[in-house]
Amino acid sequence: MIFFQSIRMALMSIIGNKVRSFLTMLGIIIGVSSVILLVSVGQGVTGQISGQLSDLGTNQMAVMITGRGAVNSLEYDEVMAYAKLPGVDLVSPSISSNITAKYRTKNKSVPLEGVTPSYEKVKDFHVQSGRFLLDIDIQYRQKVALIGAGTAKKLYGTENPVGKDIQLNGNTFTIVGLLQAKGTSMAGSNDDKILIPVSSAERLLQSKGIQNFTVKVLADEDVKPVKSRIGSILDKKFLKAKDSYFVYDSKEIMDTVKKTTNTLSIGLAGIAGISLIVGGIGIMNIMIVSVNERTREIGIRKAIGAKKRDVLLQFMIESIFLSTLGGVVGIGVGLGLTWLVGKFTSLQVGYAWNMVVISFLFSLFIGVFFGLLPANKAARLRPIYALRTD
Repeated sequence: MIFFQSIRMALMSIIGNKVRSFLTMLGIIIGVSSVILLVSVGQGVTGQISGQLSDLGTNQMAVMITGRGAVNSLEYDEVMAYAKLPGVDLVSPSISSNITAKYRTKNKSVPLEGVTPSYEKVKDFHVQSGRFLLDIDIQYRQKVALIGAGTAKKLYGTENPVGKDIQLNGNTFTIVGLLQAKGTSMAGSNDDKILIPVSSAERLLQSKGIQNFTVKVLADEDVKPVKSRIGSILDKKFLKAKDSYFVYDSKEIMDTVKKTTNTLSIGLAGIAGISLIVGGIGIMNIMIVSVNERTREIGIRKAIGAKKRDVLLQFMIESIFLSTLGGVVGIGVGLGLTWLVGKFTSLQVGYAWNMVVISFLFSLFIGVFFGLLPANKAARLRPIYALRTD
């Protein structure tokens, strides 16, 4: 009976000071909603990046050549020789830069990649009409191009671009294939690009040699042996010069990305969690003010028989109710904001249900921890002193 009476009195006090009660809960609401939103966005971005890396497969590695002295690239034939190594399935060299693409009166700055036919399988890029690049295009430096769906729409509108000419930095190329729409990835839009033979790209961009290429191995267990063999060959090429090349396998990149994004999520959650602490301090301050305002009421209750634990329980319930209600509202606001971010932005979100539970429990803990001091102060008031207070 005493417990329920304490609950009733606590609720009456909260309802009697609606504005003050809401402002007291505001810190908890902001803290909980911020934690849920930031962690959910962090998890969504991590999942998005991991999914994109998984689509590429764990049986690939990227090689970047920085070189030694005047030698800062590999010859095309040197790169393609890696395809003969044990365990290697395909090798896909690339040269990339931004160029100006023009068709009639329309022009657009677009990323260009010089690639080989193996690019289709290694990067999982296919054509929806026309054909992909052929070995003969590489051999004879043919001026042919594959165009992304986004670039095709901006330059050709509803026309079929296959068979039409396009000006790339003033050089005329013939479009032989329209790439399938791939959407966006962490590297940007996959539909705003143009692919041409790597040999033609060397001449167009006046860039001699290959600095980047991707190696696809036959099976996951071949990754380490192939990586070691590539490293040995490049060590001989560049005389073991420090930082002359870098080899990254897909699993290594995925692990690094996950660690980075998880650390970022934890950091953001920690920053947002500070507002929870501030909200708890706000609850403690308001509860102390409430005790000072109700000193005479406490004295009357004690004078007619209320015990120390009864007064302590009343103020503890009030504090816990404020923080818990703030936590519940904060959870609702956090989930709502997460839904809005996922609905109206390009960011992918992942609902952090574990953080929802943790945030609620933490808000409950704040109510107990920061309510203990003012509740104890109220419970220790002497009836005579309290009754003499105006």
